[in-house]
Amino acid sequence: MTADPVTASSAAPGAEYADTASAAYQAALQVIESVEPRIAAATRKELADQRDSLKLIASENYASPAVLLTMGTWLSDKYAEGTIGHRFYAGCQNVDVVESVAAEHARELFGAPYAYAQPHSGIDANLVAFWAILATRVEAPGLAELGAKHVNDLSEADWESLRNKLGNQRLLGMSLDAGGHLTHGFRPNISGKMFHQRSYGTDPETGLLDYDKLAAAAREFKPLILVGGYSAYPRRVNFAKLREIADEVGATLMVDMAHFAGLVAGKVFTGDENPVPFAHVTTTTTHKSLRGPRGGLVLAQPEYSDAVDKGCPMVLGGPLSHVMAAKAVALAEARQPSFQAYAQRVADNAKSLAEGFLNRGARLVTGGTDNHIVLLDVTSFGLTGRQAESALLDAGVVTNRNSIPADPNGAWYTSGIRFGTPALTTRGFGAAEFDRVAELVVDVLNNTQPTQASSGPSKAKYTLADGTAERIHAASAEMLAANPLYPGLTL
Repeated sequence: MTADPVTASSAAPGAEYADTASAAYQAALQVIESVEPRIAAATRKELADQRDSLKLIASENYASPAVLLTMGTWLSDKYAEGTIGHRFYAGCQNVDVVESVAAEHARELFGAPYAYAQPHSGIDANLVAFWAILATRVEAPGLAELGAKHVNDLSEADWESLRNKLGNQRLLGMSLDAGGHLTHGFRPNISGKMFHQRSYGTDPETGLLDYDKLAAAAREFKPLILVGGYSAYPRRVNFAKLREIADEVGATLMVDMAHFAGLVAGKVFTGDENPVPFAHVTTTTTHKSLRGPRGGLVLAQPEYSDAVDKGCPMVLGGPLSHVMAAKAVALAEARQPSFQAYAQRVADNAKSLAEGFLNRGARLVTGGTDNHIVLLDVTSFGLTGRQAESALLDAGVVTNRNSIPADPNGAWYTSGIRFGTPALTTRGFGAAEFDRVAELVVDVLNNTQPTQASSGPSKAKYTLADGTAERIHAASAEMLAANPLYPGLTL
């Protein structure tokens, strides 16, 4: 396989560009090294580590050199609280251009009437969305007084008072073990403190969403906000059905598409599987499958745009202008036809990875995938997710442990490993390589033994059979060498 077209076209279309990119990074690292050599060394080592490992974390990817270089500029030096044309600082005319271009690309890419490019992360984007919905739909006397307190200074009594002042508003989101995210109402997260929260799960037999049960839960609970989207659900979602449920109970439909935004942008998810036309508010990160810088976006229907536009200073601090610039570059890349081809390969490769696991007797949550995520139940190997994650890392396979439905090991040790295909697809991996990846993963897990104790810290301990790590490293090195990361870039 050849390197991904977007990465290849921006990293090494020819020797001239490769030399230019190398010179830029070499010069930057020399400047950094003159001040703090340990940081320069860690940066070089990170590139070496990423080049030499199988990156299978579903929420990670590789941004193009153009995106990465955009972040390292003096745009970082400018305060620009407020929004386009309405800043609390003077001299923001260039930031206005940057933010306008990022928002324009986001609107055009996703077909959204409004886009907000300021959120620093996906969690920030969700907070902006929550408060914008509350501001649009709820009048809460005395809210400003409580809101003036720092979040860390709010006691449980304060939170109870805040919920009461908000009318004890209700939020219904996917449970953590079913594949939802901690910002979808998980109690230790601020979303679980802001709202009277309840979760919906998946069918205990199939692991799939049951829309009839979800509708029944919404009718009984009557939430103000119905949250769609997921962090570890390996299937597509019918957002038209979610909108029908939200409309029936008078809820605002908010969709968090942070994980699968690249599949929406790349036209893999269309029709009822594209959340943007159905959600009142849609949030996303700009990294993960979208392959941009670490950051967030909020897309909204017109009735919510004014409130979202007040994200700073309502929730956010000063916009990261250099990151907004990098978002604009990444979104411009995603509007190219080559990105649609990439997104389709991401989904196709996930199916190949899933089939590779199933052909070797592994157990998958929902029995497969039709997005970019594969969720492996490692209990059949006699392991916890923590043990499996660590053993795989020893062998150069970078993953993350993840809860599975009704997880007996809880959210820390877990019983699952989540795999994602965006990063290695960027490197050029195809069906054959992902089948080989499945073989290597199963090899590691078959050669990992847990400690005898079944509870406490021992749930993290394991032994990896002698020679396994070396064998897996050698096998993966061949695939990695054939699909180089940032080809032509030398440090």
